[in-house]
Amino acid sequence: MKLATKFIHAGTEPDPTTGAIMTPIYQTSTYLQSAPGVHKGYDYSRAGNPTRTALEEAYAQIENGKYGLAFSSGVAATDAVIKLLEPGDEIIAANDMYGGTYRLFTKIFEKFGLKFHYVNMQDANNIKAHINKKTKLIWTETPTNPLMNVVDIAAVAKIAKKNKILLCVDNTFASPYLQNPLDLGADIVMHSATKYLGGHSDVIQGCLVMNDAALREKLFFIQKSCGAVPGPMDCFLVLRGIKTLHVRMQRHCENGKKIAHFLRNHPKIKTVYWCGFKDHPGYTVAKKQMRDFGGMMSFELKNDSAKEVKRVLSSTKLFSLAESLGGVESLINHPATMTHASIPREERIKNGLSDGLIRLSVGIEDADDLIEDLKKAIR
Repeated sequence: MKLATKFIHAGTEPDPTTGAIMTPIYQTSTYLQSAPGVHKGYDYSRAGNPTRTALEEAYAQIENGKYGLAFSSGVAATDAVIKLLEPGDEIIAANDMYGGTYRLFTKIFEKFGLKFHYVNMQDANNIKAHINKKTKLIWTETPTNPLMNVVDIAAVAKIAKKNKILLCVDNTFASPYLQNPLDLGADIVMHSATKYLGGHSDVIQGCLVMNDAALREKLFFIQKSCGAVPGPMDCFLVLRGIKTLHVRMQRHCENGKKIAHFLRNHPKIKTVYWCGFKDHPGYTVAKKQMRDFGGMMSFELKNDSAKEVKRVLSSTKLFSLAESLGGVESLINHPATMTHASIPREERIKNGLSDGLIRLSVGIEDADDLIEDLKKAIR
């Protein structure tokens, strides 16, 4: 099935009661039982809800997986994966990743006896030096947030499988439209569905997709027992968002390319981070494992004084200064004080995330209008 058809029809079947084409919002907390423990598949909505079931089936289908699980946020989905582990286990994580993930690992899970190694995964071989008998999970994302570094998923998966280590890939920046990590050997795919999957900045949600039935049962137990589940209205909104993922991503990619080249040719821009440039260090891998290069990018000004950076961030009109990404509207962000503020400055600088870095989530507006907006701000 082609991508466009898959995104529109994933997880949705006409309602058997009414024939409704769109999945109903089952706004209920509990369900009738004909006898104690005898029911029609649902007993309490923390454990399952028909609207959520439809979405979880959609998640599996769009990532070419067998099983999907929906969570109340991307961080909640990440939290569930880490809860597969035991005190004393070790995790190898990408050194360039979303600040909220780093905060969860360092501020929450380290105190429960888990050990994290932060590694530059642009060369998959860097992982090998940190593997030992206690290593149980490799966590990566690609392209990375916010420096747009590219990780070779197939190469990392080969190392993980050889050492019998789980591999989880945060696929938020790419979306299933651009790449499918399970096809490349990953065990689990994580999304902040708040971003491209929802696509309209009106819902918070996360998901996990996997192929292994036993792994699904373990994660389902965590989902049900810990209770970080989305409500039916949120599930409906993401189901609706997925139906237009392909057309939105096409425009994100088209606009992203135009904006990236505009910025690179701007006399006041020092560096542009976008994996679609042929001289990008990860271009060859990105070309191999992605269908296009997306609408996420970051850049640095030649005059990267705090005053000038703040002025640019505050001067755009169409690019809204805000957290998040992946919506139809364009956003501008300052990672050092916003999305990655929880990472200590020395760690950020060591990994290449400067105080002057500006991140863009390029939306689906007219590209010429977006370029004009940036022209007025960067002067």
